[in-house]
Amino acid sequence: MNILFTSVGRRCELLKDFRQTLGDDIKIVVTDNSPYAPAPAFADVVYGVPLINDITYIPTILEICKAEKIDAITTLIDPEISILADHRAEFDALGVEVLAPYKETADLCFDKYEMFKYLKEKGVPTVLTYGTFADFKESYDRNEIKFPVFVKPRTGSGSVGARKVESLELLEELTARDPSLIIQEFMDGKDMDADVYVDTFTHEPVAIFSKKKISTTIGGANKTISFKDEALFDFVKNAMKHFKFNGPLDMDLFFKDGQYYLSEINPRFGGAYLHAYGAGVDFPKLIYTNVVEKKANTPIIGEYEEDVCMLMYDSVVIEKLADLEGRMKKV
Repeated sequence: MNILFTSVGRRCELLKDFRQTLGDDIKIVVTDNSPYAPAPAFADVVYGVPLINDITYIPTILEICKAEKIDAITTLIDPEISILADHRAEFDALGVEVLAPYKETADLCFDKYEMFKYLKEKGVPTVLTYGTFADFKESYDRNEIKFPVFVKPRTGSGSVGARKVESLELLEELTARDPSLIIQEFMDGKDMDADVYVDTFTHEPVAIFSKKKISTTIGGANKTISFKDEALFDFVKNAMKHFKFNGPLDMDLFFKDGQYYLSEINPRFGGAYLHAYGAGVDFPKLIYTNVVEKKANTPIIGEYEEDVCMLMYDSVVIEKLADLEGRMKKV
């Protein structure tokens, strides 16, 4: 399988997982805008590419797909997901499986307020969200919500700009300064998430790995513990019926007063997918079955051990400057 990871950045361990599962049966091709990204050290082929908003970006990626005979492509950053979805037909024409959601689903996942409205319309329990300070103030005056609340950018990623807010005065100041902020009820329940693989043939979830968050930093959880709950698996499967995903995704959840709530969905490999892989939930194998063997996967939902912990830590790549700059091919 020739797989292309775009915007690969720091995702070294993910590439190692693919290598561990598939060995010589995989060629890992990666792209990045910077020669100083560490993950390319673990790839077979590395391309330097323009920024994702450059007019030449997609033509460049398509040329890489042709040159490397790519079978599947996936991005590791949120802003690029909709771009791949926009150009799915062009990748399909080259025989490249786009491991990203279809257009409408991709756009919903990127816009957190639109996602809230959609989930509410479909009856999926979610976190109460307001798109403007004025809407929030109306509900606040009717005693429908109270402080503290939580704010975050409507289309942000990596938890940038997200914070707890304790007063109306500060909330008004923050939203006046940045109108892109959405306002959410503060969820004081259990914070958890699920790594999900949606089969590219059936478009149904075939793997769900759930974990409780012990510790988080900017960008996501860095200490987690696995658990199983049939009610959570049913919740995820019900939520998935309202979308069209294709491949891996990360779902943020809360559990409060006996009910699961869907917070948001990142339709890509989550940063903490490493936990799922370490516990035996092998997305690389599922991708290989879909892409190379060209058949649907047998569901493996819940087939892992509980109380397996992930404790994330930092590591480094040490290379000469000339090697860093020299390994990046150009189209």
